[in-house]
Amino acid sequence: MEVRNITCIGCPIGCPLKVEIENSEVIKVTGNSCNIGIEYAKKECTNPTRIVTSSVFIENGEIDVLPVKTESDIPKSKIEECIKALKGIKVKAPIKIGDIIVQNAASTGVNIVATRNVKEKIA
Repeated sequence: MEVRNITCIGCPIGCPLKVEIENSEVIKVTGNSCNIGIEYAKKECTNPTRIVTSSVFIENGEIDVLPVKTESDIPKSKIEECIKALKGIKVKAPIKIGDIIVQNAASTGVNIVATRNVKEKIA
């Protein structure tokens, strides 16, 4: 049996969780003050996911760099591939929040979207 100690990020309390894992399955979670901790522990220990944030270059914009993020969380194992998919990407202004910058990033089914409005540079 494996035991992992993690901190729950499901709510602002940040409970210290003790997670017991056997045969790749969570069999016991202690230390949680609510059910969010149990669900977080199961997901984090069996299929961890993350939201990815980064930036890409923008042409003819009022700023030079556009902040972007994944629309939802992706498997932790796909983060590096997702970041590599952004390398060399340049978009043209104007950009609106939510515009899709990369579709199906790293074959996750999740798009990378703009997180800021950027107007076109006035000459």
